[in-house]
Amino acid sequence: MTKELEHQFVSELEINQNIVHKVCSLYTDNREAHNDLFQEITIQLWKAYPKFRGDSKFSTWMYRVALNTAITLYRKSKKQPKTQAFDTVIYKVKAEQYDPTEEKQLNLMYSAIRELGDIDKALVFLYLEDKNYTEIADTLGISEVNARVKMSRIKTKLRTILNP
Repeated sequence: MTKELEHQFVSELEINQNIVHKVCSLYTDNREAHNDLFQEITIQLWKAYPKFRGDSKFSTWMYRVALNTAITLYRKSKKQPKTQAFDTVIYKVKAEQYDPTEEKQLNLMYSAIRELGDIDKALVFLYLEDKNYTEIADTLGISEVNARVKMSRIKTKLRTILNP
């Protein structure tokens, strides 16, 4: 890979790294797993970058690679026996007037999203990223109508999970 191509990749990754962090948050439940997944996604992006043709925005391509990598690793991990995380406490930033309400709501939402299937998680993630249904459909390789129908069903399922 040329230095110029390497520089372009690093620059694009730095600009869009929050996409990868958000995907990692959806598919992991502790900091160590998050970091491992982030590293694996970055490696996959690096390997695939020479083939990136620019037919779509870099961020759209990045979503696709990140989600595919996360889903693949998630499926592999499901085949392994379940273990309990040692560090169940997440890191919190101290503030003088800290209100944990929003964080609790986010944790509940992430917990509910983790109960969804692989594709449904990816669809919710893209929806929460304010992607329109056309972009969601392109990223996931489904029709726009299918994306809308799936999202409607997912919303109903999430309501059921969050309000039993």
